[in-house]
Amino acid sequence: MKKHIVFYDAQCPFCFYVKKTFRTFDWLHQIKWVAVQDTEETGKYPYLEGRNTLDEIHMLTKEGEVKQGFETIRKLLLSLPLFTVIGILFSFPGVHRVASPLYRWFSDHRHQWFGRYDLPRYA
Repeated sequence: MKKHIVFYDAQCPFCFYVKKTFRTFDWLHQIKWVAVQDTEETGKYPYLEGRNTLDEIHMLTKEGEVKQGFETIRKLLLSLPLFTVIGILFSFPGVHRVASPLYRWFSDHRHQWFGRYDLPRYA
């Protein structure tokens, strides 16, 4: 079965716990998590080249689309049965205009609020 691949910052405590939470609710095992720190050297993910993967969460969907930021969060919510309704609400017209800048603002400040791990955390 093909999975969504989500690229997260493994040195960000907030990102690490978001990943752990989403994994808990991935009952259908649809999501593979890959640390951004592991993508830079392998050359295995050429579609990420030139993208700000440390600043915004990214995803390669099962359908082959690359998403980033708020769009990744929305797609994740739609993929998890318990959160599908929230994902649908996030799909309503106009939500993107508010949620996307809010996501970017939060992402820009996450290290100030939550710190940064010296080494990537994978568990």
